[in-house]
Order: sequence, then C-alpha cells, then structure tokens
Amino acid sequence: MRRSGGAEIYAIVESGGKQYRVTPNQTLDVGKLDAPEGETVEFGKVLMVSDGETTQVGSPTVTGAKVVATSKGPVKGKKVIIFRYKNKTRSRRKNGFRAQYTRVTVDRVVMPGE
Repeated sequence: MRRSGGAEIYAIVESGGKQYRVTPNQTLDVGKLDAPEGETVEFGKVLMVSDGETTQVGSPTVTGAKVVATSKGPVKGKKVIIFRYKNKTRSRRKNGFRAQYTRVTVDRVVMPGE
C-alpha cells in the first residue's frame, strides 16, 4: 500500500522476542501463536512506524499504532540436525528439530490517531 509520492508504509513490530519489518500485503513467519487459520491477529508492540513522510519512533513502543494481520495457519521450519559424538567411546547421538511457526499476512498498518 503506497500513499501519494510513492512512499511506502511500514512498521517494525516485536513478536516472540524478535523484531520484524512489515509492510501491508507481506507474508511472514513469526514464532508460534495460538491463532487458527483465518483468524485476525493484532501486533500491539509497534516499535517504529513510518508512512514515508513522517516517522515515529517509540520509547519503547508507539502508542496508538498497531499492525493487523491474518493467520494462514501453522508451518514448520527447516530441519536442524543435532549430532553429538564422543571419540574413542562409540558414543553417538543424532536428533532432529523443526521449529514451529505461524504464517501471517499483514493486512494493514494502523498509524496513531487513525
């Protein structure tokens, strides 16, 4: 979504201890949320928001700003192999791990005062 002048609206949000730069219509994977597919998710911890003309930086968050997204359901991340080995003792241990994520599509970025 672009406003006049071709400037892009974006926000930096925090979810699950990680920060994401999001724009409208963007799809991203965030840490697992309790949101079934099709449910609306709101990210209230907006650290920064910009509409191309003005930029507001929060301390620590921007009051009144939020990001509204739609959940696309749970997904699994890339498999990580954990292999432990001790030499001379025939000790080997192999495990695999796939992180759980929730795929969301950002619907809109709500500026403070809207």
